[in-house]
Amino acid sequence: MSTKLISQAIKLSFVFLSLAASGINSAVRAQEASPPIFGDITIEHPLSKDPLTVRGMSGGSIPAKEISERADTPTGACTGYVDKEPDHILRLKNKFDYMKLVIESPDDTTLIIKGPGGIWCNDEFEGKNPGIVGEWLNGEYKVWIGSYKQELYLPYTLKITEIK
Repeated sequence: MSTKLISQAIKLSFVFLSLAASGINSAVRAQEASPPIFGDITIEHPLSKDPLTVRGMSGGSIPAKEISERADTPTGACTGYVDKEPDHILRLKNKFDYMKLVIESPDDTTLIIKGPGGIWCNDEFEGKNPGIVGEWLNGEYKVWIGSYKQELYLPYTLKITEIK
């Protein structure tokens, strides 16, 4: 079994435990469509659904700067701990003149994106939530969501929007 599958299985266990512990109202939840967990995403402009959301669990054992191969980028510091494999693969079928990718989590998380044109890291885009905004070229982007403490796994929602 691959390291990525084992890591995702551990993270999924934390997702299910956190959902059970939070006491989500199942009657209300049944009426809403939940976003997928650890999904790879293929999109084109304009987005068919805005915002587009995917859930996951942040964290890992590898320092973010080892994945990003640098301490910081123009969009922020490469901090926290992540898994070796990306949490998501984002495939853009065409160029986006404006797109925002934001992580929402109850705790402080970090973000690394590797794709056409470079590597971007971020820590606190909107409060404690990391994000990247701007022009995005078509192609494949690898996305890692990190936590500040090694092997601390936190639930998050990744949101992608074209709304400014």
